[in-house]
Amino acid sequence: MKNIQWKPLIRNLFISLVTGAVSAVLSGNIMEKYASIYKPPLSPPGWVFPAAWTILYILMGISAYLIYVSESPNTKMALKLYTAQLVLSAVWPILFFGFGLYLLAFTWLLLLWYLILLTHIEFRKIHPYTGKLLLPSLIWFCFVGYLNLAIAVHYKL
Repeated sequence: MKNIQWKPLIRNLFISLVTGAVSAVLSGNIMEKYASIYKPPLSPPGWVFPAAWTILYILMGISAYLIYVSESPNTKMALKLYTAQLVLSAVWPILFFGFGLYLLAFTWLLLLWYLILLTHIEFRKIHPYTGKLLLPSLIWFCFVGYLNLAIAVHYKL
């Protein structure tokens, strides 16, 4: 615990969590919208989403912190990828819940998943644990992609 640089850790967690919070606010009443839309098989109860997103944003913030404090020459590029995937992850709920653009949201999600994969690869090169911290995001977005596509198909894209 002695080696933790608290200010950068708190800053990275803050940036990640605030990004998620702003996204949720801009998306409108997500819980109400989720309750009113078609739910494909395996759809979880609504409370799972804010819990999962919060955990994912915390893991993203921790992984960004570990990269930020590393002394790798690849840090700058890795953090650019991270920033891009953070922004894309914040926009997805706005497209899906805020505007009901299910097909566009799914396409966006494919790009987001690819960026998370690239970030995972770059982070792992710098610090082995950071890649592991991003694996839940990759898995989660596969599941969200299934839900998103099933909803898009149900509403005829």
